[in-house]
Amino acid sequence: MSGRPYRREGVTGRVLRFRFDGRDLEGLAGDTLASALLANGVRTVASSVRLGRPRGVYAAGCEEPNAVVQIEEPFPEPMLTATTVELYDGLVATRLPGRGRLADRPDPARYDAVHAHCDVLVVGAGPAGITAASVAARAGARVVLADERPEPGGGLLGTTETVDGRPGRAWASAEIAALAALPETRVLRRTTVIGHYDDNYVVAVERRTNHLGAAAPPGMARERVWRIRAKRVVLATGGHERFVAFAGNDLPGVMLAGAARTYVNQYGVLPGRRAVVFTTNDTAYAAALDLADAGIEIAAVADVRREPGGMGADRVWADRCAERGIEVLTGHVVTAAQGEGEVTGAEIAPRSGHGTREVAADLLLVSGGWTPVAHLFSQAGGTLRYDEGLGAFVPGETRQAAEAAGFAAGVTTLRDCLADGAEAGRRALAALGFGAPGVAVPVVEEEPAAAPAEHLWLVESGDYGTHFVDLQRDVTVAEVLRATGAGLTSVEHVKRYTTSGTAHDQGKTSGLLTSGVVAHALGVDVAGLGTTTFRAPYTPVSFAALAGRDRGPLHDPVRVTAVHEWHVARGALFENVGQWKRPWYYPRPGEDMGAAVLRECAAVREGVGAMDASTLGKIDVVGPDAGVFLDRLYTNMMSTLKVGSIRYGVMCRPDGMVFDDGTAIRLADDRYLVTTTTGNAAAVLDWMEEWLQTEWPDLRVRCTSVTEQWATVALAGPRSREVLAALAPGLAVGNADFPFMTWRDAEVAGIEARVCRISFSGELAYEINVSSWYGLALWEAVMASGEVTPYGTETMHVLRAEKGYPIVGQDTDGTVTPQDLGMEWIVSKKKADFVGRRSYARADTSRPDRRHLVGLLPEDPGVLLPEGAHLVSSPALPAPPVRALGFVTSSYRSAALGRTFALALVSGGRGRVGERLYAPVGDDLVPVTVTSHVLYDPEGARRDG
Repeated sequence: MSGRPYRREGVTGRVLRFRFDGRDLEGLAGDTLASALLANGVRTVASSVRLGRPRGVYAAGCEEPNAVVQIEEPFPEPMLTATTVELYDGLVATRLPGRGRLADRPDPARYDAVHAHCDVLVVGAGPAGITAASVAARAGARVVLADERPEPGGGLLGTTETVDGRPGRAWASAEIAALAALPETRVLRRTTVIGHYDDNYVVAVERRTNHLGAAAPPGMARERVWRIRAKRVVLATGGHERFVAFAGNDLPGVMLAGAARTYVNQYGVLPGRRAVVFTTNDTAYAAALDLADAGIEIAAVADVRREPGGMGADRVWADRCAERGIEVLTGHVVTAAQGEGEVTGAEIAPRSGHGTREVAADLLLVSGGWTPVAHLFSQAGGTLRYDEGLGAFVPGETRQAAEAAGFAAGVTTLRDCLADGAEAGRRALAALGFGAPGVAVPVVEEEPAAAPAEHLWLVESGDYGTHFVDLQRDVTVAEVLRATGAGLTSVEHVKRYTTSGTAHDQGKTSGLLTSGVVAHALGVDVAGLGTTTFRAPYTPVSFAALAGRDRGPLHDPVRVTAVHEWHVARGALFENVGQWKRPWYYPRPGEDMGAAVLRECAAVREGVGAMDASTLGKIDVVGPDAGVFLDRLYTNMMSTLKVGSIRYGVMCRPDGMVFDDGTAIRLADDRYLVTTTTGNAAAVLDWMEEWLQTEWPDLRVRCTSVTEQWATVALAGPRSREVLAALAPGLAVGNADFPFMTWRDAEVAGIEARVCRISFSGELAYEINVSSWYGLALWEAVMASGEVTPYGTETMHVLRAEKGYPIVGQDTDGTVTPQDLGMEWIVSKKKADFVGRRSYARADTSRPDRRHLVGLLPEDPGVLLPEGAHLVSSPALPAPPVRALGFVTSSYRSAALGRTFALALVSGGRGRVGERLYAPVGDDLVPVTVTSHVLYDPEGARRDG
């Protein structure tokens, strides 16, 4: 182990190789990235976000404020704390300056989510959590025990304490193994509970394969979100140590005392060679002794108290320090950490301010007290109260069936934590009606009586420029004083002024410290000042984990029609319409898009073409009040439609603006089939349900999407009647027998079908609807005639634009009324009311300068206007600002017209027919003539063939 100079003597294990900042290093199985870096003597692992100051490992868990890294391999992941990244072979990481880089490629890993229900959920597998879970599980309750670490034990992992005569780590492992063997108990390791919501709805994230790196099984989810419903919750979440604000307290080599103890005892790592300990409480003495026993020289212990624990009657800590030659300086503070780039020493001074001394050291351990982890308790609606003895806020009352236990509840000794956890388990059982089993509380060694801690927030100085309060946000005492000097007295306001507590750690080490500094500045009691609000998530969560499998095609599914494979085989190119893949056009060899579309347009205008129209939204509207319901939604009458007939309709929003259009097909007195635009099908169904459920619940109507149940072939062109007659010999297809806007049931190509006489091209046309199972068979039968040209959506757009038929969402933008589209005829004057009707009485909707849908003919018939191009009245652009009269909504080349044309929304457009306008295109102004929006067959003579 000579390559790892800061590893304890005799510590061995499986060697893991990794790379950090381009250096090839080694660690041991069970290491975190932080412990492995410390074992290799790497002191600086990041730089601060705002000031660029070097930063080192500060803590040993999720509360780490400094050591934020970027994982590069096996997959890039930013903003991870080195203290929670488990080491694995092949890990590649780099330091970060407080900001990460997102991956430039899709994450190949899987993520999922599951739901679970239990009687008792215990959060935290420390001493209190283990005893709480043991009591509940042995009574037969369904128990879930979730802990964020890979190994149970909580605080026991970082100490040398024993439980029931065994090392705490071994005791915890044995207890968890026994729990996991019980049939109604689930133990979730590497699982962080991130949110506690109403009715004990708890969300947790399990890291299942993160620690395996490239060796992760390919079919196993990397992370899993657990959504847990618990009847009772026990929050045994432990506590976080906090630091004190003094000059240079951010230098690499400054570390929380408890964290250093964890690195020595759990990982066998020496975080330094010579240490100074700065403390306000007794817990740092145990850390100092453990480090000394591990071979680290403790140069001095600076204790802010005059009479710290053990220095009075029994002198336990004093005697133990004296046995190891450790100097204890009572009534002293560390005024500054010395060093450029990392700690080389500490300035220590008595609190009286006289006799400053410098002590050489490469490690400065700090303990400003401990704060119970009350985040989840607070999220659950619990109140917090200030505990003067602990110098921290502890859980009070909560409206939830939840309680805190162990250190999270303010219980400080190991013996009391074990007992409190067992009592919490018994209380949970009693509330659920279970009988509590006789489970003995584990036995622990006698602990020295703790002396009262002194609550010191900052070491006073004339310059607070490097007295850091929030290490990740680079917030200093000076900035907090600036905030209070500006009149801010609320910690919530100071938080936002300084950004303290807003980083990835959400103030785990800085939150209470900030409150303490604010209280000091204002001269008030921190108990009355309170803390900032604890919000979910407790720790950062990847977006991938939250999305789970709801991403890519599973989030936004690719929908294809029954005929899709035929289109693919014939070389069709596709466009995305909503979630649907629709054939865009069918290029033949040597054809570009323009040539293919012109050919398809000519085929429909001169012969016959077929389009796969299966994607149109289809909604069954059924019930005795179906006609009344549709009358209220559409601008025109639908209740008067006869069975066997079809009517085109427009839906508007309450403001009178066009929302969607389509047809209503009356199948029976109480049944309609409503069609919608492809992209708006879900929105229309949602719109219908909203009105039915919230405004008109008395209507006896049911709406059901049947889009996927039908395959639709649109047959269009002057020869379409011939093709249909050949396919459906039993169907009378003459104009008199089968009028426009009616439907017939028939057998087409041997398949039961519903044939509708509808045209969106202006040509004689039919829409043949069959069960989706037979969609391909119908399409192939239509194509087998040898006379039919398949055409795509681009051709459909050209054909409808030639006829002036608008497409909602392309020729409308949410500010367009039916009247603006030249469709005054579709707004009923007979109906008492419909959605949007009242808006037509507003002066704004009848202004003569409203934008109307018109046609545009470029002066040069070969110029294709870009869609979205603005329109102006002047042949030369004036100085800005330039008033645009409107814009181009659709623009195409037309085979039928033999030229280009466009549709546009133009202010007062119908009054400008014949007028010349100009479209700025690049550096040119293209002259155009305003014309009617119906450019082809305005008489409608071609509709009936």
